[in-house]
Amino acid sequence: MRPAIRFLADELIERIVAEAVELLTTLGVEIHNPQAVDLLASHGAKVSADRFRVYLSEEMVRRAIAAAPRSFRLFDVLGRPTHDFTQDAVYFTPGSAALYFLEYPSGQLRRPTTEDYIRYVHLVEQLTYIASQSTAMVPADVPADISDSYRLFLSLLYGRKPVVTGAFSAEGFAVMRDLQLIVRRSQADLEAKPLTIFSACPTSPLRWSYGPSQNLLDCARHGVPVELIAMPLSGFQAPVSLVGTLIQHTAETLSGVVLSQLARPGAPVLYGGSPAIFDVRQETTPMGAMETMMLDCAYCEIGKYLGLPTQAYIGMSDAKQLDAQAGLESGVGAVLAVLARINNVSGPGMLDFENCQSLEKLVLDNELCGMAMRLGAGIQPRDDFPALPLFEELLRERHLLIADHTRRWLKEEIHFPGPVIDRTRRQRWQQQGSPSLLERAHQEAERLIRSAPPSPLGEEVRRELEARMEVEARRFGLDRLPPRPE
Repeated sequence: MRPAIRFLADELIERIVAEAVELLTTLGVEIHNPQAVDLLASHGAKVSADRFRVYLSEEMVRRAIAAAPRSFRLFDVLGRPTHDFTQDAVYFTPGSAALYFLEYPSGQLRRPTTEDYIRYVHLVEQLTYIASQSTAMVPADVPADISDSYRLFLSLLYGRKPVVTGAFSAEGFAVMRDLQLIVRRSQADLEAKPLTIFSACPTSPLRWSYGPSQNLLDCARHGVPVELIAMPLSGFQAPVSLVGTLIQHTAETLSGVVLSQLARPGAPVLYGGSPAIFDVRQETTPMGAMETMMLDCAYCEIGKYLGLPTQAYIGMSDAKQLDAQAGLESGVGAVLAVLARINNVSGPGMLDFENCQSLEKLVLDNELCGMAMRLGAGIQPRDDFPALPLFEELLRERHLLIADHTRRWLKEEIHFPGPVIDRTRRQRWQQQGSPSLLERAHQEAERLIRSAPPSPLGEEVRRELEARMEVEARRFGLDRLPPRPE
């Protein structure tokens, strides 16, 4: 038996979905994209006189849910399968698009650089329980107009794992598509073996701006999977009640499902999001709040009830340093994500309200993810019946350290974390210099970065990636890309 957690009864889910559909049919959704409006109108949606508000029909929503795939797979740069988003599968990926990097050992924030990003890619390649990359931080040493495609460029150039990413503008999608085509070599291969997931984010309440809606349409038409990231804030841009926020999140997410499936029936999509409560005392949106994590688990229950694979931003912290609060919030989130069977979990490495990425925290979070995955595997018999022979051996030998049963099942039954988690005796810990958690995490991060494998891409593919990125950089006034370490 695998342990699980639920927050919503089926009857409550049905009521939430019904209320969300009523919002879409009665209040409609505001869309600032003529192409998206025309697409919806051509399939029977009612459009306001100013062409900005669209009223969906219940049948349109139901057809879109039925058309969306129940699962899909991701592949690495070599075309090897890495993810299969079936009902109970759980995969972790770092949090995305941090504007700041936490410097070691000063603990100060600074803007990330190309070198920081490459070190991050090398580290993620070595982390066992982090299944994919994300475009985790925004390098500040290139123009903002290319920072979305530049992040993907570095991830593909230096890493193997698939990438969770997104375009910052409608125009940014084209070059990001080209980079993927260079790796896959054809549109057919890219569709058959998706390499990335793009985020598409509606604006609360019930609004799609031009860039995200166009990205959603473009991804659907080119076979690029999308995660829908609605971000209602309880008590601010959404009702203060968790159920009220879930109704709004459901409506905003379903509007994205409709757009993607009308653009291309069967387009792969994750039922995702990043809702949060609003802390009126500090005027912040705490991702480590228990209510925020409850929202994540609950909307993923709704997604699973609708038969769709799910995603959530969970397992991160609002702490400013790698401290007890960071471990508390991230650990609780990772455990809840596994128990809720969230398919794609975004969050490891992130601090400070999704604004900061830390390599040391990423190493710690990898261990938290491993522990959570062990919890999710549950308890099952391991040649334990009949029990009598095993206990006869225990009484005879006084231990079972070298028993056949122990040697057969030790590594499967007991999860052994890496050196970041201190399980040494105090005397040995003192002999090692009494290293703190932060020091151990930094040492492990540096060791893994140094031992990262080289890129598996052939020289021709690497040259084509660099040439395409250089063309885009020159378009925005950058004569040459920033120097990169060998």
